[in-house]
Amino acid sequence: MNTSNTFEIFLGTQPGLETLLLEEVIERGFLNAKTVGGGVTVLGTWEDVWRANLTLRGASKVLARIGEFRAFHLAQLDKRARKFPWGKTLMPGHAVKVEVVTNRKSKIYHAGAAIERIERAIREEFGATIATSMEEADIIIKARIDDNNVRFSVDTSGIALHKRGYKQAMGKAPLRETMAALALRGCGYTGNEPVLDPMCGSGTFLIEAAEISKNLMAGRSRTFAFERLASYDAATVQNIRDSWKPRTSEQHFYGSDRNVNVIGFSKANAERADVLDICSFTPLPLSKIERPDGPTGLVMVNPPYGARIGKKKDLFALYSAFGDVMRDRFSGWRVGMITSDSKLAEATKLPWLPTEAPIAHGGLKVRLFKTREL
Repeated sequence: MNTSNTFEIFLGTQPGLETLLLEEVIERGFLNAKTVGGGVTVLGTWEDVWRANLTLRGASKVLARIGEFRAFHLAQLDKRARKFPWGKTLMPGHAVKVEVVTNRKSKIYHAGAAIERIERAIREEFGATIATSMEEADIIIKARIDDNNVRFSVDTSGIALHKRGYKQAMGKAPLRETMAALALRGCGYTGNEPVLDPMCGSGTFLIEAAEISKNLMAGRSRTFAFERLASYDAATVQNIRDSWKPRTSEQHFYGSDRNVNVIGFSKANAERADVLDICSFTPLPLSKIERPDGPTGLVMVNPPYGARIGKKKDLFALYSAFGDVMRDRFSGWRVGMITSDSKLAEATKLPWLPTEAPIAHGGLKVRLFKTREL
């Protein structure tokens, strides 16, 4: 298969984070990048698909557009799905599942019936096994039927990209690594300053920050669905891995939490991520946090918020105490915070900058609050 032809690649993220992902995508040299709802699109080749999966920190999924046709009724969908060149994308021996999104602008609007026709076409014409669920599928084909146009994409990531491969132990309400990476970016973090998280949980912010500081490849420790596609070129993918240049970090990353158990989790996760040498994790209540010696940096925190953990009315004292500690002990540092409630953020009495769009997070809408240097 000719892997040099360009096609549209969709890079997914949580709604509200598209602009920050766009910044990263442009920095990484992807072409024709533009934001769309829930992500960023670029034009590229299969090599760009592999590079996006391996290197982008903010993308949650990488979908490759593999073709489209018009269909005005189910019989036409069936006929054209049978003629679609599945062999250019799929490899024998892998279980396939189809996911369909449709709308009332199309004459085909029953997603279940569309899935049945497309899966039957793939099974009977290509010979693929159809998985009984998304979880059991090796390859997921996504079809969008909009205004009678059927567009196919293949999920080249497989397991969501926030699963870097190191976080085996987690506390309550863990933050996705992809969201942490984009929140750090939103606070101006580039890897050249220390980061402190006084409510570090399983260590996501600090491990992500330390990986950025070491310039470690985001997807270095995991596998991808693209390895099971007809376009896969193992030598080229290995070359992408080999050409990546990690660096030595001169920064340090400080995590603490009042929960002794999660400190053990964060240490184990940092060790698996190969950043424990530049991270410190200590069981400490917020009141005992001290400013580290050395240069100023970024305090990054994802404190509990009422709809997620505990009762909101009990949290105002926590946020107020956090603000007191920041003002009293962290002069010259910047603060970044994710929370779902602006009143809780206001309880810190910190000089927050105007916030951007809300971010979809686990069924909630949260915002990234940030300050300049205190």
